[in-house]
Amino acid sequence: MDKKATRYFTPGLLAMAAVLAVQPALAQDASFSMSGFGTLGLVATDTDAAEFRIAGQPNGARKRASGEVDSKLAVQLGAKFNPMFSGTVQILSRQNGEGSFKPQVEWAFLKAQLTPELSVRLGRLGAPLFAVSDFRYVGYANVWLRPPQEVYGQIPFSTFNGADLGYSTSIGSATLNVQVFAGKSKDVVNGSDLEVKKFVGANATLDLGNGLALRLGHAQGNTTLKSQNIGGLVQLLRANLGATPFASVAEEIDPTEKKSTFSGLGLSYDEGDWIASAEFTRRRMHSIIPSTTGWFASVGHRFGAFTPYVVVSDLKVDDGNVNNTIPSVGPTAQLSAVVNAVVASQRAEQSTTALGLRWDVARNMALKTQWDRVDVKNASGLFLLLDPAWSKGKVNVVSVALDFVF
Repeated sequence: MDKKATRYFTPGLLAMAAVLAVQPALAQDASFSMSGFGTLGLVATDTDAAEFRIAGQPNGARKRASGEVDSKLAVQLGAKFNPMFSGTVQILSRQNGEGSFKPQVEWAFLKAQLTPELSVRLGRLGAPLFAVSDFRYVGYANVWLRPPQEVYGQIPFSTFNGADLGYSTSIGSATLNVQVFAGKSKDVVNGSDLEVKKFVGANATLDLGNGLALRLGHAQGNTTLKSQNIGGLVQLLRANLGATPFASVAEEIDPTEKKSTFSGLGLSYDEGDWIASAEFTRRRMHSIIPSTTGWFASVGHRFGAFTPYVVVSDLKVDDGNVNNTIPSVGPTAQLSAVVNAVVASQRAEQSTTALGLRWDVARNMALKTQWDRVDVKNASGLFLLLDPAWSKGKVNVVSVALDFVF
């Protein structure tokens, strides 16, 4: 089997194939389902100096409207073999880290419901790092037009290959759902390969009833970013330049097999006409990829088919993780300046105030408009920098999207 084929032949597909091969009777009695979701979106800004995009995308929007940022289409196939075994495959087309809309296998897993409370899944699963991880791409399932990037942009990958264990129990009138998971992830971010090994974590969601839920999660892994620019700088620093090695700075910059952690706390409320949610997240890295803190708070109110909403969010850098000890004067001045520039380019800080309106035009369709006022506080924030002279400042982003499910 060639490499292109193995890229899509995931552990989940292998598991389902094994079930069908070993127990053909299951396939005869199985029930199958198909569903899907999509978004047709347009977004434009008031600047041509930088492009607005979702984290990981190499193409974004400027003054000229773009349909590449938010548009997506997915088909999901489900199979229930018997009361215990089921399987799910989701194929998603959206702008990926290579800038194409080539369909990818987003999910492909086999599930065993061992008891009414306990389940296990094996295959390609959604990375459960956020409150809406399982439906972060399902625009129709969210009140806002897109998840706040100050929080969700901290982790640009959304799947992993591995397994998870889910447990659900009642605590008085509340319901507790616990999930533990382990595996590895590989994706492309802005044209560079991102790999996370020894990816393990756990999260718990407490449904308190009356529309109120609390979530707490933590994950860790060894992260590698294969960037030509950063890799070239690391190699240069590790060489002896005259009589002075800069191995310590190179080690701090090098994003290869570095331990990383991500923790999140979420709160949501959805009862009657009011809907609100908030998340607080912290990313801890040990390379040129900075350690960050992000948060958002959102509230909306339903007036029949119309739901106006507001979102405020913020992303700040807690630690750039690189102490540049290269002398800034003399023969090493230029190299020191290069290191400072590369480190500064990673320090994405910004805050956003968003106002939006959701109109449920049909049972399975919602039209949304959203205005974002983005305050870029450091470097180019989460924007893709096009003009080297541009940094910081406020950017207006206007978006419209039609979300649907089928």
